[in-house]
Amino acid sequence: MSGHSKWANIKHRKGATDAKRAALFTKLSKNISLAARSGGDPEFNFSLRTAIDKALAANMLKDKIELAIKRGTGEIAGGSLEEILYEGYGPVGTAILIEAQTDNRNRTSASLKHILSKYGGSLAGSGSVQWMFERKGILQITDQVELSDDDQLHLIDAGAEDITISHGKLIISCPDIELAKVRQAAKNLGLKIDEFGLEWVAKDQIQIDESMKQSLIDLFETLDDDEDVANIYSNVNI
Repeated sequence: MSGHSKWANIKHRKGATDAKRAALFTKLSKNISLAARSGGDPEFNFSLRTAIDKALAANMLKDKIELAIKRGTGEIAGGSLEEILYEGYGPVGTAILIEAQTDNRNRTSASLKHILSKYGGSLAGSGSVQWMFERKGILQITDQVELSDDDQLHLIDAGAEDITISHGKLIISCPDIELAKVRQAAKNLGLKIDEFGLEWVAKDQIQIDESMKQSLIDLFETLDDDEDVANIYSNVNI
């Protein structure tokens, strides 16, 4: 893995105000509803199981989770959500992928265009940026940042491709189709998995001048505050 490039996992986390928690729960709810379209039973829907686990980890109430599932399966009325992958550029040509979950494509596009332009970036056409990334299964572990050789071999046998330490976290990457298998192997080793899922990982990371880093951080934080934005990935090493 060239580098772990998901903004939510490397950013300096700001205070968990009520407003920010509400925005987080809105995003988690959307994620659950979208996943539930493929089936409302998490035992047979790995994407839904992942979405629920993330919501529970954030202390989202179980009745809110159930409501989100029912909106996704159509048992109760809800907005018509769609997933959109936006491609764009940040300051000094950094490549950015933005996963959005929205019920209003025009609103979301206009908002992202405004945010990017404010920080010297722009939206890009389909295919302009995505080729710089590859889809990977990612697991994060913070309680144990070192593994024995035997433990690493166990994970590799299950499908893990790379095991690294980044920002104090153990990061395990694998092909997207092997995520469930690698997750189970990690659980069998007794590892506490803080987060897992499919992510866009930059094939190559770039370095930018220190003077530009704060502008990029401000851009990512502003994007992250948008309720339609689910995940942000870039090819810059911060």
